[in-house]
Formats: sequence, structure tokens, C-alpha cells
Amino acid sequence: MTKTVLVLCTGNSCRSQMAEGFWNQLGEGAWTAYSAGSAPSGYVHPKAIEVMGEIGIDISKNESKHLDQYLTEKIDIVVTVCDNAKESCPIFPGAREVLHWPFEDPADFEGDEASTLQKFREIRDQIQSRIKDYLTLEHIS
Repeated sequence: MTKTVLVLCTGNSCRSQMAEGFWNQLGEGAWTAYSAGSAPSGYVHPKAIEVMGEIGIDISKNESKHLDQYLTEKIDIVVTVCDNAKESCPIFPGAREVLHWPFEDPADFEGDEASTLQKFREIRDQIQSRIKDYLTLEHIS
């Protein structure tokens, strides 16, 4: 049976979108990942799309969504990836686990193009590592 994860952040434009892409890939069919925001930006950040594309994960067709659309869905795990989302996260009664994995928002980084892309890659790699670690432990337990 496929497990579901909902990854939440405020704008649902960067971190949660990257996490959704990773979880769907790394979960190898055992997981279905969704992402949403407490105050969706209405777009997926172009640099998030770019750095995920660099490693072969296409999130260009993803959409920024509001978390309310998942309130009645069966969600196994809810993961908040920013402090604002954690504070405003509603109760998902069916979730067997709620995790908080705060990551720096790469969209807030100020620098030239190369430095900004490097910050997006750094956060992307942190997210990938955290999900890999979780899924490895999930298989062991």
C-alpha cells in the first residue's frame, strides 16, 4: 500500500516543491508526495525548477497549492520545512507522524546569479539528504 506525505511551507514555491520531487523519486513508488503552502505564492520558483532539473527531477509542471485542499485527504506523514508553516500548520487527524525539518529559504538569499544558484543547490542537497535518511530509517524499522 502506498504511503502519502504532505510537505508544507509558507509559499509552496521552493523547499516544499523540491521535497515533493525528491520524495516521489526516492520513494520508488512506495510513496506519493504532495506539497502545499499556508500562503501559496502561486508559482514554483524558476531556480528551484532549474536546480532540480540539473539532477534529473522535473518539477516544472508542479503548482503552488494551498494546504486546505489536503485537509480531508488521507495523509500518513506531514513534514513542515519552515518555521512559519510549523506555526500555522493545521491538525491533520489521520497523519501518523508530523515532522519539522526547517531549511533556510533559498528565495531569501541575496547575491549574484551564481551565488543564488549555489544557495538553491545547497538547500536542494540538504533536502535530498534528509529525505534519503528518513526513507533509509523507514525501511529499517
